[in-house]
Amino acid sequence: MSEGGREATQNRLHVALVLLCAWLILSSPWIAMLRRMPSSAGFLDYAHVVVGALALMLALPYAMACMRGGRWRNLFPWLVGDVRPLARDVAGLLRGRLPSAEGGGLFAVIEGLLLATLLFVAITGAGWWFVQGSSDALAWREVHIVGARVLIGLIVAHVVAVATHLFELA
Repeated sequence: MSEGGREATQNRLHVALVLLCAWLILSSPWIAMLRRMPSSAGFLDYAHVVVGALALMLALPYAMACMRGGRWRNLFPWLVGDVRPLARDVAGLLRGRLPSAEGGGLFAVIEGLLLATLLFVAITGAGWWFVQGSSDALAWREVHIVGARVLIGLIVAHVVAVATHLFELA
């Protein structure tokens, strides 16, 4: 597949994951699952499980596409000990300068953490499904919920970062 084809596929996966995450987050207050899928489960409960499973299936190839060809170093520069771009962007932010969208700085780190958290939330949701009814189900549920809350915060940070980048281009 050509580079343009790969990028188009990655963009489609991104849009699909945005829509799936939006559904999961916006419908989550009405989910009634604790230790197991309740016998009185409704549409939203079943939809959450199905949409969550679909998000997991799409998040895996999306993560692989985002990190292909060494691009993981841009999203997780601190894993290889390179914190200079992040420190530069944070220092600039404290001086009132917007971080750059390039170079593995703050915006890239936010994207990397968002990607990792998306995978974490999807995996812990699947983990809850597989242990439902057991004594471990509530622990999996709690970790899943905490991860989802972190995901929401990172989504907000990502949207702010994208918006500031758009202002930078204008």
